[in-house]
Amino acid sequence: MINPLRLIGYCAWIGKEIVSGSLDVVSGIFKPGEYGNPMIVQLPLRCRTDVEITLMASSITITPGTLVVATAAGDDDTPPTLFVHALFGDSEDDVLEGLYDMESRLLTMTRGEAPAEIGWPAAPGSPAEGAAS
Repeated sequence: MINPLRLIGYCAWIGKEIVSGSLDVVSGIFKPGEYGNPMIVQLPLRCRTDVEITLMASSITITPGTLVVATAAGDDDTPPTLFVHALFGDSEDDVLEGLYDMESRLLTMTRGEAPAEIGWPAAPGSPAEGAAS
């Protein structure tokens, strides 16, 4: 069951992320040179319920500079996965770190406790593969 205080805290945090992302997008428009560093990252989730996955996808999409472009269902061996287009980020690891922070906050809100560390094996060829070994 979702704790109302944690819900308020998550909404405040996501509001801050919306403002921060909006400032990044607007400031990128006025910078000379390249606009952003677009990439698509594969995000294996710790979310398990449809509600958690939907909230995570919605949180990503509502944040300026990020958009969920595809999903993959999970099974016993693999987690559900989101494919996220990120406009700004120094590297895939940088983008994944921010997305896992968002997921941790969301799962703390929905489950009432911090989620377990990321325990899924990394996708072959992904930057997280070396970190998972």
